[in-house]
Amino acid sequence: MVNKTKEDYLNGELLLIDKPLGWTSFQAVNKLKWTLKKRFNLKKIKIGHAGTLDPLATGLLIVCVGKFTKRIHEFQGQQKEYTGILTLGATTPSYDLETAVDHRFATDHITEEMVYRATQGFMGEIDQAPPVFSALKKDGKRLYEYAREGKEVEIQTRKVTIAEFEITRIAFPQVQFRIVCGKGTYIRSIAHDFGKVLGCGAHLSALRRTKIGDYNVDIALDPTVFEEMVMKDLDT
Repeated sequence: MVNKTKEDYLNGELLLIDKPLGWTSFQAVNKLKWTLKKRFNLKKIKIGHAGTLDPLATGLLIVCVGKFTKRIHEFQGQQKEYTGILTLGATTPSYDLETAVDHRFATDHITEEMVYRATQGFMGEIDQAPPVFSALKKDGKRLYEYAREGKEVEIQTRKVTIAEFEITRIAFPQVQFRIVCGKGTYIRSIAHDFGKVLGCGAHLSALRRTKIGDYNVDIALDPTVFEEMVMKDLDT
């Protein structure tokens, strides 16, 4: 990203961004867009990301700029890796910490062996119901809009593929994990369904996207750092 010109960005660039906690994916992309327009005195520039991250998730966003926006679908279809934390013994309507806990359950009967064994039921191609608090549309309206209005809607399950599901640490009630999955997978739904399998309820309390295809978050930039670098990168 150092020494890139206006023409470089317009002709097509791929930016690897580490989305901060609390930011929407739209806010992250908007930050980059504002930075590039200001730096190169542009009235408009094409820019978009290849896969949304929830505000409470951090990690890798692939952002396509200029002519590379035509390639967004290529990256959306690539395998993704996530790490995170499931909290057992409580559920939330959104399946994560966006909403408050609505039910609590005993976890005394849960053993580490049960946790490891439960992952087997999530391997391969599975049927998954997206969270009601999601941006998917039904009858022209986003699901989270129905949820916030307190309306119940029937949500169709869909096929998703889980290539790897590894438990990396157990410190009850928290369970740390790593998941490699295909397009359209909701990790929040895995957390919720995992709690069902164990009979104790669960929700997602932390999530980080670490890889998309061959791209790794290790070399991604915070949007603010990107701004600082681009603004310092003056044409000679």
